[in-house]
Amino acid sequence: MDEWLVDSAATSHFCKERDWFKEFRTLPPSEALIGDKDCKSRICGIANTHQRPFKPLSSVISDAGIYAYCAICAMSLHDLYKEDSNRAFREKCLSRLIIHVGLPEQVRSAMYAFLSGEGSEVEPLICALKKEPALNGNCLRILEDLILFAVEGGVYDARMRVLILHVALLLRVALPLVEIYEESVVDMLSREVQEISEEEQKANERRKRNKKIKRYLLVGMATIGGGAVLGLTGGLAAPFMAAGAGAIIGGAGAAALGSAAGVAVIGSLFGVAGAGLTGYKMQKRVGDIEEFAFDTLTEGKQLHITLAISGWLSEEGKEAFQEPWYSLMHSREQYCLRYESTYLLQLGRALDYLFSFALTMAAQEALKYTILSGLIAAITWPATLITVAGVIDNPWGVCIRRSAEVGRHLAEVLLERQHGKRPVTLIGFSLGARVIFHCLKEMAKRKDCEGIIEDAIMLGAPVTAHAQSWQELSKVVNGRIVNGYCRYPDTWIMPTKWISF
Repeated sequence: MDEWLVDSAATSHFCKERDWFKEFRTLPPSEALIGDKDCKSRICGIANTHQRPFKPLSSVISDAGIYAYCAICAMSLHDLYKEDSNRAFREKCLSRLIIHVGLPEQVRSAMYAFLSGEGSEVEPLICALKKEPALNGNCLRILEDLILFAVEGGVYDARMRVLILHVALLLRVALPLVEIYEESVVDMLSREVQEISEEEQKANERRKRNKKIKRYLLVGMATIGGGAVLGLTGGLAAPFMAAGAGAIIGGAGAAALGSAAGVAVIGSLFGVAGAGLTGYKMQKRVGDIEEFAFDTLTEGKQLHITLAISGWLSEEGKEAFQEPWYSLMHSREQYCLRYESTYLLQLGRALDYLFSFALTMAAQEALKYTILSGLIAAITWPATLITVAGVIDNPWGVCIRRSAEVGRHLAEVLLERQHGKRPVTLIGFSLGARVIFHCLKEMAKRKDCEGIIEDAIMLGAPVTAHAQSWQELSKVVNGRIVNGYCRYPDTWIMPTKWISF
């Protein structure tokens, strides 16, 4: 069986400091009691409490808890962003957080000491937070506050999201819960503020309540303590409240959403006029690029988006770009890049022909282990394969050149924040991975390239393996850089694959 690998040379910077992400992805929901017979009734009871007033975190936990919260964030900022290029970000982030939680002046110097790497162990701080009576061992409320803080003013920096995920791992809060809260923030920001009848309001509340109950049951969010559901009274329900808008936009109540400031914040987060990537149109031909557009993979809005890029096509039509990604569920808001379909289709057909020929040769290779082995051994199979491989040389060469140009243009689109000011995860295979590689290289040359890309996942990328070229990408990618490739057995395929690839 082929083995999927991560290029250790190219990604050593991330492997050493950010292995926490692998553990975080598989972390079960905090205190989950899936299968608890009273789970549904507990959730139903809590779902009715969503009208409870929104309270700032500083009024919920003690001064010691606020200190621990800030200290954990300061240490995490140091661990994640030690580079000089991120110095301004980490200092500004900590300064804003100190003001946000109202940390007393006399202990602020300690936070900057933690930020510079002088901190002690983080575990005692985590224990102190979990002992807070208002949290009752569940730190989801901390993550909720951190998310609201992160999107304040209409900017959700990719570095902030990586920080949130890191803190979530430290506090043992599962990824599904973080994402549900992000979704609820989006729902709160996206809803229209308008007058409706009392009957319509009751119907809407009933639908929302039923929808939330289903989601909570799926995630398994019931807890033992007091028959409560994971702190929802001051937690996940908060963004659905009009008061939650004030924490992000400024102002009070539902009026914040309809104000000029509210419209500006929403436009900043989700893209100009809400059009986002699908509203992008290439105004004029860029170099040799003939086709460049974005199609929707999944309907919905999310505080982080995923962009998938295919490497070749096997059939015609716009759906051909979407088909390889039907099972992708990285975000509630996902897109695919539609580019140079004519040339990718030519390449796909050439590859189909080559693969069918290779299968025939594989069958003949197997005959070496039969009674016909003497006859088969007399034929020089690699030379034959080399001849047939020439079929894809021309379309491959064309696509290699165009994919690099498409990548550079994609960098322009992302730097313009067409998608809004929120994190983007890029994933692609083959030439799609090459598009991503050249996109990141182009972004690394520009100012203000930080805080846009969260993760970059490249599978089978036909690009250089030089470590320095990959190291440059770490300036742009704030989370993980994954270089996945396939290690083939040492057979006759190996000496021939370099000719076209």
